[in-house]
Amino acid sequence: QVQLVESGGGLVQPGGSLRLSCAASGTIISVYTMGWYRQAPGKQRELVAATTSGGLTNYEDSVKGRFTISRDNGANTVYLQMNSLKPEDTSVYFCNARIRGSSYDGYWGQGTQVTVSS
Repeated sequence: QVQLVESGGGLVQPGGSLRLSCAASGTIISVYTMGWYRQAPGKQRELVAATTSGGLTNYEDSVKGRFTISRDNGANTVYLQMNSLKPEDTSVYFCNARIRGSSYDGYWGQGTQVTVSS
């Protein structure tokens, strides 16, 4: 069984920074694409950033230049460094990973709240 555990959310003032972490654990053979999504109340979940096992990345347009996704393949962990945060970044952030363990499947973390407010 595979689990994704997130950490690092919280309350920050506009212009501030936060770093989210997501660690995968359990029966893992390989971890493929890892990414961060977010979902605000009343809105659909959207992709924020993703990275392949080879290090390719892509970002949602509104976060380009402010957010950086990275990963530690040895630790099966993905990070999201969020700088110059804006109130519109307020959301629940979810980690997602495509993992081959006993089967090949996509997994979600439990979500972590990020609130940007003065």
